[in-house]
Amino acid sequence: MTPKDYFLNKQNLLNAFVIVLLAGVFNTACALPAEDINDKVNGATLFEQKQGHLPLKNNNLRKWDVATVADLDQDGFPDILLNDHGFSLKLLWNNKGRFAKPYDLIMGDMHGITVGDFNNDGRVEIAVSRGGGSGGNARNTKFFSIGTDRSISAKPDLDTPMPFMRGRTVKLVDLNQDGWLDLLNFAFPSQEMKGESENYVFENKKGSDFIEITRLPAIKRDGQKTLVTDFNNDGLPDLIIYGNDRARAYQASKAFEYNDVTDTVFPSPLPDVTSINEIDFDNDGDFDLFITRSVEYQPGQTFFDKSQQLLGYYWLRGARKYPPFDAGSVIEFINFQSQWPTKNLYVGESAYPYEFEGETHIGRDVRLVNSDALGFPDTLDEKGAYIGYVGNDQWQFATATSSISTGVIKGVTAFPLMAKPEALSDIALQNNGGKFEDVSQRLGITYHVNTVASAVADINNDGYSDLVVIQKGDLIHPNTALVFINEKGKQLTLTASHGVTSTELGALGLGIEPLDYDLDGHVDMLVGNDRGKWHLFHNTASQNNFFGIYIPSSPETNCNAMGAVVEVLACSLLQKKKVGQTSAAYSLSANNALHFGVGSCDEPVTVTITWSDKSQATKTFNQLNAYLNW
Repeated sequence: MTPKDYFLNKQNLLNAFVIVLLAGVFNTACALPAEDINDKVNGATLFEQKQGHLPLKNNNLRKWDVATVADLDQDGFPDILLNDHGFSLKLLWNNKGRFAKPYDLIMGDMHGITVGDFNNDGRVEIAVSRGGGSGGNARNTKFFSIGTDRSISAKPDLDTPMPFMRGRTVKLVDLNQDGWLDLLNFAFPSQEMKGESENYVFENKKGSDFIEITRLPAIKRDGQKTLVTDFNNDGLPDLIIYGNDRARAYQASKAFEYNDVTDTVFPSPLPDVTSINEIDFDNDGDFDLFITRSVEYQPGQTFFDKSQQLLGYYWLRGARKYPPFDAGSVIEFINFQSQWPTKNLYVGESAYPYEFEGETHIGRDVRLVNSDALGFPDTLDEKGAYIGYVGNDQWQFATATSSISTGVIKGVTAFPLMAKPEALSDIALQNNGGKFEDVSQRLGITYHVNTVASAVADINNDGYSDLVVIQKGDLIHPNTALVFINEKGKQLTLTASHGVTSTELGALGLGIEPLDYDLDGHVDMLVGNDRGKWHLFHNTASQNNFFGIYIPSSPETNCNAMGAVVEVLACSLLQKKKVGQTSAAYSLSANNALHFGVGSCDEPVTVTITWSDKSQATKTFNQLNAYLNW
């Protein structure tokens, strides 16, 4: 199609207008309010938020990674694990399409989560990577065992205990094609290790123990984010590791032996990566990649909207006195977050601590009158945040914290403008025989905006994988996702009428995970915002047919379903998906209920499963619009 032909098509012209409009707004690195986007394109929305189906108190809290999805009790409905970082890891049982009240699986500082029956005892295990208290409380990975009766038991240490570390990434995956789930267990580098690698690769000794078999090269700081994929399609999982530096590709030459092939497989360096997701854009049978990217917001970064009188701030560690801001006699803090031990808000010249009622780990709202906050202290002697009215309609604010501190101040009428963070572009890479080609422009990935995660799913059940991309956001506006509909592998078309918007202020986008939680054949979205809330968006998009299949362990070898590759042939259209596909950087879902849209096809469907140990089976199914057992 020539450019002239493209723009003669009225719908394409409208889509192009929206893309250009959004690109201009995104260059400011601000999330566009939902109503501004949804006014641009007519038509029914694709998703609606389901409040009662996710029974959380849903306070504004720190989050870690995306939701972890797995059928823990093996009843056919996917359950979820939600990590409110530094507070609790919650398990929500799925009661036939409605989630139960959350159960606190473990409290405290938790990071990566992975799920799988690693000892083949018929119970599902959960591995949780525990944080190390900024280096002062190194701990090892914790294991839980889940029964089909929903019983939960903490597993004792293995014969060879896991190493103590500042835990980050943990993923159960069969790395040597023997059918047993091995373990990736990566840490934030500790000063005590003096540069020695803490990227452990453990071999599963037939369920009895995990034995360290190798370590991947050491990385700096927050560089443990990992995608498990197979870019050369030889059956051995390859690894792409990213986070602190440019993404690096490690190809498995044989089991547990990895070669750095970064410069060979990628067309150019890939810096500032926040997530990588597998997607077969064109249904050609190999996994392409979609990469989200974002700059790190700098300590002291502010965002100001004069029309809304909202000032957002982002701080990391140390003390910072911000420029005075203009406001009236009353201001409000919205979603003020500064965690223990620097959680206090000190008011006025005497710096008296504001008395919060209830939980102080969550985001807190505060209303202050100037007469209760007169003056500002000369020194910031205590750790926390400071606010005071300094006269002439001006207020003074400062932070002195030992961890990230954020919030929004409402009622601000004037504040010095600060340069917006740089806005980056996401990248679509097509897999050509184990090497990747940048096809972003051709597919329509041309925007510039900071993004953090993506979900790959066939939203409209037409047989092609679509994309939902989460923006990082700017604290002071609702955060609206970017939703792309796949036009038969030729282009990704941005649609604005989708409904995936998080409205809480003071939050930053973090993760998204697709799941058909009620098994109605329409893939839903579970979104989590850092320093914000969890949101469940129900798919209302499609009347097309679908095919669902529960992927079992291999009948021939009892190989675990995790990592199994599934090909579905429906009316001459071939689709390929994998158990465990996710954009999670540190965690790994194990949802074995795979969904395939088949459009208007009503013919029998042929399914081929290739398990991680290379055992394979093929069956033909006559029934559509249901999830079927193998």
